[in-house]
Amino acid sequence: MSEQAMQRADPLAFRQAASRFATGVAVLTALDLHGEACGMTANSFVTISLSPPTVLVSVKSGRTHDAVSASRRYGVNVLPEQAKALSKHFADRSREAFPGYDIVDGLPRLSNCVAFFACEVIRTIDVSDHTLFIAEVSTCDYCDSLPLVFFSSRYHLGPGQPVDH
Repeated sequence: MSEQAMQRADPLAFRQAASRFATGVAVLTALDLHGEACGMTANSFVTISLSPPTVLVSVKSGRTHDAVSASRRYGVNVLPEQAKALSKHFADRSREAFPGYDIVDGLPRLSNCVAFFACEVIRTIDVSDHTLFIAEVSTCDYCDSLPLVFFSSRYHLGPGQPVDH
């Protein structure tokens, strides 16, 4: 019996189709080996279980990936609707100044985030060019502000209108 190669979706079609799934926008934060705060914009944050509280993020190689791999800890900061510029700041790979934050449970917590999760990695899975960091949540907090949303490759204000036209 011959095995057939699995058909794969066209990468451009996949990107366009995946962009139709609305996601919140979060910044993953960690402390690097020198104790300096680092972070990256992520829309691949998923809650897995309520008992125990468990989440995962998907991270491509880079400074934040290295920091999480070394410390086995990360913070997830859900951005408020007015934080488009902050999202873009962390999407850029430059090492510009880290914006305002506090340390909560040993992790950088961005000011004014809608929700924050301090996470302890319990398992990693390498998939293609990313690592899934599965973690239990050690502490979290939230407020009732509206979140920044990403849909169809554009930022949106909460459940409302696009930020950019």
